[in-house]
Amino acid sequence: MDGIKPKLTAAEKEARRHLAVEKVLGGRSQADVADFLGVHPVTVAKWMARYRASGADALAAKPVPGRPRFLTPKQEAEVRRWLLRRPTEFGFRTDLWTAARVAYLIREKFGVEYHPNYLREWLSRRGYSPQKPVRRVKQRNPEAVARWLASDYPAVQKNSRPSTPTSS
Repeated sequence: MDGIKPKLTAAEKEARRHLAVEKVLGGRSQADVADFLGVHPVTVAKWMARYRASGADALAAKPVPGRPRFLTPKQEAEVRRWLLRRPTEFGFRTDLWTAARVAYLIREKFGVEYHPNYLREWLSRRGYSPQKPVRRVKQRNPEAVARWLASDYPAVQKNSRPSTPTSS
């Protein structure tokens, strides 16, 4: 495994910086400490400069770069509980959950921004699928529908059949 350095965690890197400072303050040269730790001597010099300027706190691990997690597990559980309730309970006009509505609630309750397209994917990974209710006319009259199906529909269906070609 020559030449390949193992990946260190942030805590391990911080411990290495503290060890370097401790060794240099103990009388070892920066070059010896760098050789011992497998880092460049300039790196040890920078650690020492930071230590001298700001103390041991300057050697602390820095936050990991990258986007932080959007919701905590507790917040995710709360979002799932919302989906068990009706959207009208949250002030929406209809009882249809949409990604945009869930994104709105997350923004309002937790101050976290989700794009609805991403939220759709997020929801599907957690077992939620897009659903739309069956559309029904509000003024639907079942008796009138039954009458039409019994009397008018057969005539419409009969007239819509393609005629068979006549042989000449």
